[in-house]
Amino acid sequence: MGIIAFIIIGFIAGLIARAILPGKQSMGLMATTLLGMVGSLLGGLVGSLFSRNGRLFELRPAGLIMSVVGAIVVLLIVGAVGRRRVHA
Repeated sequence: MGIIAFIIIGFIAGLIARAILPGKQSMGLMATTLLGMVGSLLGGLVGSLFSRNGRLFELRPAGLIMSVVGAIVVLLIVGAVGRRRVHA
């Protein structure tokens, strides 16, 4: 997958993850794109564990779904770390 496609998929995954997860996430376009890209990497790695062909970064519809799931997980982790930092 090319870098431009990775950025676009990351942006879309980040937007969908922010729309699904309730609450206020004060992020700009760059942070949303980075969120989706990290989620895409995480989702791709987890998805490759269940794949028989062993290819890590292959563009498939299930890859977009795992990218969104990965972005939601990253968003939850960032939110939990942010709450701990405020209360500590």
